[in-house]
Amino acid sequence: MTEQALRDVRVLDLTQYIAGPFCTKLLAGYGADVVKIERPDGGDPARKLGPFYRDEVQPEKSGLFLYLNMEKRGITLNLKHPIGVSIFKELVKKTDIVVESFRPGVMSRLGLDYETLEKINPKLVMTSISNFGQTGPYRNYKTSELILHGMGEQMISAGRDDREPVRAGETISLHEVGITAAVGTLGTFLGSVFHGVGQHVDMSMMEALTAGAPNHKNTCLIAYQYCGEEQPRVLEEWTGYPHGAFPCQDGYFSIYGGRVYWDRIVRMLGESEVLTDPKWTTPTAQSDPFLKEEFVALLLSWSMQHTKQECMEIAQEYRVPCVAAQEISEVVADPHFNERGVFIELSHPVVGKLKYPGRPFIMSETPFQVERPAPLLGQHNQEVYAEVGYSGEDLAHLAEWRVI
Repeated sequence: MTEQALRDVRVLDLTQYIAGPFCTKLLAGYGADVVKIERPDGGDPARKLGPFYRDEVQPEKSGLFLYLNMEKRGITLNLKHPIGVSIFKELVKKTDIVVESFRPGVMSRLGLDYETLEKINPKLVMTSISNFGQTGPYRNYKTSELILHGMGEQMISAGRDDREPVRAGETISLHEVGITAAVGTLGTFLGSVFHGVGQHVDMSMMEALTAGAPNHKNTCLIAYQYCGEEQPRVLEEWTGYPHGAFPCQDGYFSIYGGRVYWDRIVRMLGESEVLTDPKWTTPTAQSDPFLKEEFVALLLSWSMQHTKQECMEIAQEYRVPCVAAQEISEVVADPHFNERGVFIELSHPVVGKLKYPGRPFIMSETPFQVERPAPLLGQHNQEVYAEVGYSGEDLAHLAEWRVI
């Protein structure tokens, strides 16, 4: 097997739900030995979230959990028990990275704050993912994606001016936080490797979304500093036409046009006399709602003669950004994605063989590899605890005492 980029890197994963597990999933996919630590009495709450395999609500059949925890080893450990805390400290001795997503202050109350763990392992990197950070007036506030969108300006700048604000798609931001946490963790880990000093990464979900991926929020912030005014919401009409999803013979296709691609779109539609009229190229043509309505009628008369695959292929021939609007079954069967190995198949002891989205990018020499499905609750207790000296008899006692 080809060696992976993070081979020999040990990670203790104390995260749950989405953002933290997505962070550690990325580390696991590139070779890190990620040990997911769950409560003995039910484990990660994500096990209770759907979709569930064949709609059978069961902790080992959560599609969300299966996706976010592939390639990890799983153990149970009660960190509220003094022996559990002692065992965790033993694990830390042979660990490079700890990622946790408890409320601020929980790790300190458990006696597992960074200052304590650093004394055990001076090179340790610990990433703490929380709603608003480890300090500040909001550190203990509860939140959700909806709350983060509202507070971070994403909602107030989205939608129509005459309607209530709208939110982004479900869990998108939590996955973005996971990516940011993985980048921050790896950057800090490199510092530990090069300089021999560990660090504590204070990862605020709110701040990750405020300073993260480029979006309307960032331009609003700059505009506010320049002119002291709130930017109005971006409406579709401002973007020109064609722009969006349109029907065709067998569904929909998505196309992006406007002034930049106008000449190509005219050629794509057959260079009719109607579209070569100078009225379409005036400075205000792309913001004229009557011209837009006229154009959409012309576009639909063309698209209804083609399938969505044909619309995409014809448009791409003319170098116009356009794709078929695919259903998930079509995405999974798409020859391009399958040729590039976007999906992987894993056999799980409870749900059997399933296909999952795989690597986020390709590394030529140290590839993303996943061969292990998400762990059953406590599946690797014997294997992991044996590595720090616990026998089968020890584990039986620990289970009896509800430590594991």
